[in-house]
Amino acid sequence: MASGTKLAKSNEATAPSYTRVLLKLSGEALMGDREYGLDPEMCARVASEVKVVADLGAEICLVIGGGNIFRGVSGAANGMERATADYMGMLATVMNALAMQSALESVGAQTRVLSAIPMQSICEPYIRRRAVRHMEKGRIVIFAAGTGNPFFTTDTAAALRASEMGCDALLKATKVDGVYSADPMKDPDAERYETLSYLEVLSRDLKVMDASAISLARENDIPIIVFSIRDSGAFANVIKGEGTYTIIGKGA
Repeated sequence: MASGTKLAKSNEATAPSYTRVLLKLSGEALMGDREYGLDPEMCARVASEVKVVADLGAEICLVIGGGNIFRGVSGAANGMERATADYMGMLATVMNALAMQSALESVGAQTRVLSAIPMQSICEPYIRRRAVRHMEKGRIVIFAAGTGNPFFTTDTAAALRASEMGCDALLKATKVDGVYSADPMKDPDAERYETLSYLEVLSRDLKVMDASAISLARENDIPIIVFSIRDSGAFANVIKGEGTYTIIGKGA
């Protein structure tokens, strides 16, 4: 295992190390064990974990992918125009955002969905100052429709929104507990990293997030923390500087 320094532990067990964070969830994370679509039990579990972190006093915003419903790149590969496929993918993220809003409100959290593509009948249009104000009032903000432009992934949207919101960290929830040198599901000898620099991620082509997202986080000095959404309580543990994860930052 690569050596490195973890996040500073908080002075109090319940005090968050970060006060404002963006959680990036893939659409696939909401599928549970299904082949596609949404698993209500998984949505409920994720919502409960987000609510726990909100109760710690952290301000939270989310970006959710749409791969469980539609993925633009796969649509383009099948002959569809890339821009059209990406717009369809953006609409899929709105569906996921509304599902997560419902799950969060069922556990008592106040939420707002803000879409980069205006659709006032179902959610608010994205306005940066409005989003910041919602978080200051303790509401969980869910950003939908990516950046509102084709050819950009929801990873890039997450890095962009984290930069705009002035987040202390971008948390990437995955199926494994950090960044590995290879797929640990396929390679038992894969090495897990404690820390990485932005440049190491790019030069080693580690596929944590796309290159534009990594570069944007680097430019704005926002650490990226990769952890497993499958581990119960992992989100809260990371916020408190505990648990197992990989942190991507400037490096030594």
